[in-house]
Amino acid sequence: MSGPTIYDVAAAAEVATSTVSRAFSQPGRVSAATRDRVLAVAAELGYRPNPHARALLSGKHHTVAMVVSDITNPHYFELIRGAEMRARVSEYTLLLVNAEESPRVEWEQIQRLAPAVDGFMLSASRLPDENLLQIAAQRPVVLVSRELPGIASVVLDHVEGCRQIVSHLASLGHRDLLYLAGPRNSWMAGTRWAALQTAAEQAGVSVRRIGPFTPKVNQGGAAADAALNAGGATALVAHNDLLAIGVLQRLATRGVRVPDDVSVVGFDDIFAADVCTPGLTTLGGAHVDVGRAAVELLLTAGSRAPEDQPRVALPTELVLRGSTGATT
Repeated sequence: MSGPTIYDVAAAAEVATSTVSRAFSQPGRVSAATRDRVLAVAAELGYRPNPHARALLSGKHHTVAMVVSDITNPHYFELIRGAEMRARVSEYTLLLVNAEESPRVEWEQIQRLAPAVDGFMLSASRLPDENLLQIAAQRPVVLVSRELPGIASVVLDHVEGCRQIVSHLASLGHRDLLYLAGPRNSWMAGTRWAALQTAAEQAGVSVRRIGPFTPKVNQGGAAADAALNAGGATALVAHNDLLAIGVLQRLATRGVRVPDDVSVVGFDDIFAADVCTPGLTTLGGAHVDVGRAAVELLLTAGSRAPEDQPRVALPTELVLRGSTGATT
């Protein structure tokens, strides 16, 4: 036996079917009294609107997509959790997409999903600027861990964070730092390198860059070997915690003591940073708040002109552990 239909609700409430539809999908377009009557009748009859029909009538799917560059990176766990909680509060479903560190996969997935979602949160997107602007012309977009004029964005303040890293290392006597860079097409990798250079100049220390390296544990060995071959540096700053943990493993294998012979710093403060040996000094932040803020911006992005899209920068915090120490 089929359940009650929109026509049954309209007949019982003595209104048009279009009024019933608006009472659910666009409540601001009907009077409060009418909406209350429609909802009361719907509840009495046990009627629930079909979400696909609502999407066709309102143009809203109540679904948003979060695209992450690498779903295996624990950095994204809290980010996703914050976004999902905030989406649920607004009765939206969060769809998660793994771009596999591939601009091609990222672009294809976004184009496939664009007709079925209300907007995208693109985290550490590897796409060129022109592609991001194309997507923003199709659907509301919020960038996470990346910035581009005309598109709303949420980042952790890595400029201040890199200043904290350099200041910490300089206070321990380090004068020659080496940055183990992330992917060439990573906006954050470029931002961190520029911020490290500025901070080093202000602190009166030197910083060099080698790489790029894929930000995974299994690439840490190559990064560590390259750092040792480069010579001279007493502190290594890795693009992220996964790369830094791989560096720690390789240095241990080669008999290089951390932090006695060299200090190591990462970014993201993933859970493994506290359990590796030694514990990893790393730049963290409230990633769950980044996820929440991204959803909040996305739900209002369509109501703002491109020039009015906000940039939100949340604070970072340097978490000190055993991988950094004074130079000997």
